[in-house]
Amino acid sequence: MARLKHSLKKDHTFHVREDYFKNLIRKLDSVADVVKLGGGKKSIENLHSKNKQEISMENRLPIIYLVDSAGVFLPMQDEIFPDKEHFGRIFRNNAVMSSMGIPQIAAIMGPCVAGGAYLPIMSDEALIVEGTGSIFLAGSHLVKAAIGEKIENEELGGATVTTEVSGITDEKMPDDQTCIEKIRDMISKLGHNQPAGFDRIDSVKPVHDEADIYGIIPEDSAKAYDTHELINCIVDGGEFDEYKPNYGKTIITGYARIDGWAVGIVANQRTIVKDKKGEMQFGGVIYSDSADKGARFIMNCNQRKIPLLFLQDVTGFMVGSRSEHGGIIKDGAKMVNAVANSVVPKITIITGNSYGAGNYAMCGKAYDPRFIFAYPNAQIAVMGGSQASNVLLDIKIGQLKKEGREISEEDKKKFLDEIKARYEEQTNILYAAARLWIDGIIDPKDTRKIVSHCIEIANNNSDMPKFNVGVIQT
Repeated sequence: MARLKHSLKKDHTFHVREDYFKNLIRKLDSVADVVKLGGGKKSIENLHSKNKQEISMENRLPIIYLVDSAGVFLPMQDEIFPDKEHFGRIFRNNAVMSSMGIPQIAAIMGPCVAGGAYLPIMSDEALIVEGTGSIFLAGSHLVKAAIGEKIENEELGGATVTTEVSGITDEKMPDDQTCIEKIRDMISKLGHNQPAGFDRIDSVKPVHDEADIYGIIPEDSAKAYDTHELINCIVDGGEFDEYKPNYGKTIITGYARIDGWAVGIVANQRTIVKDKKGEMQFGGVIYSDSADKGARFIMNCNQRKIPLLFLQDVTGFMVGSRSEHGGIIKDGAKMVNAVANSVVPKITIITGNSYGAGNYAMCGKAYDPRFIFAYPNAQIAVMGGSQASNVLLDIKIGQLKKEGREISEEDKKKFLDEIKARYEEQTNILYAAARLWIDGIIDPKDTRKIVSHCIEIANNNSDMPKFNVGVIQT
């Protein structure tokens, strides 16, 4: 196994970048407020609930519901009620998770109305807090309007009624704190699953401090850096057994350990490299040779039952006649196929750019990573803002020419500025996090700790289907 040779110099640039990342993290903390509208489920909250259920199912984790739900947020009912991935999917997941043997415990801490009443009652056990918790299909106002009956919510479905009369809840709790303590006691008595058996030995510290990542990732996402240095801050003892190190160099692949866990790493090399023919290849771009190497390595990790870590800083696949004639689509499809059909746990961390089909090949959200995180400087889009604005401008100019008109320089600038401004907003990682395209924004120095924790969680599920890529392009 080779030891990484790359060294880091903590110069003025390092400390400037360290301050840059810390400022980004402070900004993220300052806007991390959650706004709720009367407990009503909105589309993003529905997605959030399903996302947590999916994590539970993938990793066979017990799930606890702290419930205070007014049901569907009526002004947005068309975005949350009828479709396959809407509100009803949560209850479907309740039933499926129960059949899978995943423990589900619910604490009713506020009013649970209509659809919001099903989730706790479809759980294995439901606790209710006296004085604040209540549960019913229709509240007192709707009951009066529908059948003329006058009744208070507490008498309709309060803690005493549901534990002593209807029996739909299992135990009455005097307050929230006691309820939480009861749940902790219940969880402490759960049995253990058969582990997946991912290999782990004693942990060894990296050869460089995790905080050194601050000095590696540049503020300007277009600037180059050697991704080996990033890996050196994450893996145990600087030991990295690189796979095909002299072929397909714009993707780095290799075996390592992170906090003792065996892991296969697929990372975009961000510095400019040269192939054996002396031809230059741009960092962050996936070429035919690197796509081929990536696909082979992913398949190897599945054969060996080794979890995969994707360090994603990709601007896309190489374009142009030379790449097209060389079969870049075929080779890219091969890598996408390997990623899509991979059965070992996949963990993705976006360390910089995440553009276009490169997002797919490097295991973006659509390719079912068990967990996907991003650094505060990360950007996600189909392409960069400057490229998108120029493409759209060319299209607009072409349309005007067909109409016998021309666009002035002033209008060109205005058009480009509008597109760039829109892309700057939409590529911001907060935009992605708010839409659950990622599971979280992390401090770069916590990368190693988070990856280790994710593998530990994934190791809880021993159910792994047979690996099969089907028909693959060669």
